[in-house]
Order: sequence, then C-alpha cells, then structure tokens
Amino acid sequence: MNIALLEKTLNAVNALLRRKILINCDRIPYEFQKVSYKKILNWILVESSIYLKPDKPWGWPTHLQIEPSAVCNLNCAFCPVTTGLKRPTGHMDPATFERIINEVGDYLLLILLWDWGEPFLNPSIYEMIAYAKTRKIKIVSSTNGHVFSRGNHAERLVQSGLDSIIFAVDGISQDTYKRYRHNGDLSKVTAGIKKVVAAKEAFGSETPLINLRFIPMRHNEHEIPKLKEFARSLGVNALSLKTLNPYEQGECHSVEASGKEFVPKDSRYQRFRCDPATGSRIRLKTNPCKRLWNNPAIHWNGSVSSCTFDPHARFALGNLNTRSFREIWWGSELGKLRSRFRKDYRNIPLCTDCTNAFEGGSCSTDIIPEACFFGQ
Repeated sequence: MNIALLEKTLNAVNALLRRKILINCDRIPYEFQKVSYKKILNWILVESSIYLKPDKPWGWPTHLQIEPSAVCNLNCAFCPVTTGLKRPTGHMDPATFERIINEVGDYLLLILLWDWGEPFLNPSIYEMIAYAKTRKIKIVSSTNGHVFSRGNHAERLVQSGLDSIIFAVDGISQDTYKRYRHNGDLSKVTAGIKKVVAAKEAFGSETPLINLRFIPMRHNEHEIPKLKEFARSLGVNALSLKTLNPYEQGECHSVEASGKEFVPKDSRYQRFRCDPATGSRIRLKTNPCKRLWNNPAIHWNGSVSSCTFDPHARFALGNLNTRSFREIWWGSELGKLRSRFRKDYRNIPLCTDCTNAFEGGSCSTDIIPEACFFGQ
C-alpha cells in the first residue's frame, strides 16, 4: 500500500470513529464536526473513486462550484467576463439554487460560491447562503469587494452564515490595483473589508474567515514585502498569494497579447515550470484533476459543466431546468468523458490545456504558493 492510499485509509477510519473531516481548500483548512454518516460514507466513496477513476463515480459530489452571477462590475484583465462570455449572462434564480441544495445538499461538504462573475451582485445571494447552511455545508465565496462598502451588505454577509470569503486585492496602491482590476477602486474595497470586520465584531461572529487574496504580477510584485502589514491593518484573518494563469485554451495572453507585462519576474510566483531549452510549459503525463469525480460546476442558468474551467459552457453536459442533477452526474455523456480522461486526458479539448495539466499548475497543491494567518 502506498503512502497516499494509507493516508486516505487512516483519514476514513478517523472520520467514521470521530465524525470529523478535515479538508484543505486553497491552503485554508476547514474542519467538519459531527458530520452525518451519510456524508461521511459518501465522502469515502468519492475519495475512493478519485483514486480509481471509474466511469461512474461511487458517490455524489462532495464539492460544488456554483455561479450566483455571470455579471461583474469590474473589467479585469484576461477574465472571460471582460473579453465576453459566449453564453447568456444573468443571476441565478433562488429556486434553481434551492433545487440544487434539495437534491445534493445531504451529501455536500463544501460549496465554492462563485465562478465567472461577481457573486454578490445577485440580489438573493444572502438568502441562498442561509438556505445552504441549513444542510450543514461549508460555503466559501470570492469577491472583488466593492459592494461591501455600501448599504448593509457587510451585516447581511455575516448574518448569512458564510464560512469564508476571499477578497481579491491585487495591489496595495490604487495605481497597482487598477492595472489588473480595471474600473476598480481600492479605497472602496478596503472600506468594504473593514465594514465586514466591524460587522463580525458587532455580531460576535467568528465567520466568515476573511482571506485577503493577492496575485503577484510584474507591476505589483514589489509590494509583496508590505503585504502582511497591509493585511493586518485591515483586520483580516488570512493572506494568500495565488499565481497568475496567463493562459486560456492554449493561448498565452501575457506573452502573445501583452508583451509579458503581467507575468512576474520572481519564479516563485510564476504558475508554470518551463523547459529551459524551449521555454514551453512542462506537461504532466498524468493529470491530477479530481473534478470529474468530486467537483462539477453549475452556471447561473442551471447549465452543468464538468469543471470551472469551462467559462463559455462549450462543454456543457446538461441543464438542471430540464434534467435532474442525478441524471447528469451519472449520465452516459459524463461517463464517457471520465473514460476519455482516464485513458488520455490530452484528447479532451477542455483538459489538454488546463492549468492542472502542467507542472506548477495543480489547483490542489501548487497555485497558492504562500498563505499565512493572523490572530484576532
């Protein structure tokens, strides 16, 4: 028995005995306590199917990426929303969200409540979070932070029960911030963060964990030594650095379209390891992605994709307005996709140029090179 399999087995035994599960997501640990045996057994089955990669998974997803909105108030560089999504845009209907939770919620451990858009533009977002929390699901979301500087958004966020929120702040001065976050206003973001911190204190709430997210790029990497001081001044719980992915469907935006202006000089913060002879990314023989067995994506209109890296829904597998999630998850189309992935992922257009396919690009282990936590 290899070390990885032994570790999985020990984790499974521990979960059954103590009803506790520990999951790391973007280097943030999430501890699940008093987990129902239904969720524990499903988690064990899913983890086993990830290891063996059958055409039909042995359990329901343990994670879901759900898109509350495909609309955004910023125009960030390289983002498919900025360049133009090749699908309709809008906000998820609360009824669609509730239908998802009603069907899958008893098995889910974690919801990643964002995809391609600003989640907190959805007018029903806080009610959606509260509804999912009734099934004892951990919920993480990501935001550009602008909405929290106005109205009672900060208070509603804390009261919703959200477990963790990522504030994307890629500069500690307006000049560096706006280079990537076009139309963004750093002062509004920092004001919003401070309002959420104040709301947590006012309600005596430990949640949401506030994670300040910084993407090192050529124009802002000089600010990295000052990041911890900046984060502490805002009162956040964590600071994480995420590598920039300059590629989409095989095209390198930073090199071909932007003259390398965004790729950082410091190799520690470059996403991919490249062949020194050719300068090309080093492809992995085996793609470590798990999403086909544990973490599909659901777009705002109910369209289901195998993963979050299908922003234009070019490889959509079905729609929850016409089919149940069960039919799609265990359907023949997704089964064939899993079979193709297992045999040779390079023959799948969605997977062959995915970040997970190259050294340094694994979403599970590589793309967050640094993270630290602050005592409150």
